[in-house]
Amino acid sequence: MLGESSVHTDGCTFPPGFVWGVSTAAFQIEGATTADGRRPSIWDEFCARPGAVVGGDTGEPAADHYRRFAADVALMRELGVGAYRFSLAWPRVRPDGGAVNPAGLDFYERLVDTLLAAGITPWPTLYHWDLPQALEERGGWAARETAYRFAEYAEAVLGRLGDRVDTWTTLNEPWCAAFLGYASGRHAPGRTEPRA
Repeated sequence: MLGESSVHTDGCTFPPGFVWGVSTAAFQIEGATTADGRRPSIWDEFCARPGAVVGGDTGEPAADHYRRFAADVALMRELGVGAYRFSLAWPRVRPDGGAVNPAGLDFYERLVDTLLAAGITPWPTLYHWDLPQALEERGGWAARETAYRFAEYAEAVLGRLGDRVDTWTTLNEPWCAAFLGYASGRHAPGRTEPRA
């Protein structure tokens, strides 16, 4: 975070308190898609469809942030990053939308504690497009029950991390998740149901 004075960069002025940070998405960076109780997300299933993703890329191993987070945080500190906006993988925390997976929450607790020790503000996002596949099979976001499962998931995460995290983002780009995932089918879950 910046101090009291404004920062001027190439003709732009950033106000006092402007937060400089970096950002990631769990599926795009964590890897470890089957480690410690994580179950498939809609993106795991979508990536497995031939031709759905350029080059057939998947979330494994990604940048292996799950196993390398401490080194990644050290790099952020070296860069002078003030905040890290990361997303939590819902299928790591509540793999099938039901019971909490303690190992999943343990990972995010280690990440938050490592960030705080490095002087970096954790800025988690609860949903960045990785609905548990089990919930998609029960209707996905078009089913009202999914909203209730999301509330339970959010409560579990806040219960574990809320004493150390001040700022949260609920949903990343909900337009993309809705219209690209359920209407055009270009993103996971790949449905072409505009009503959904």
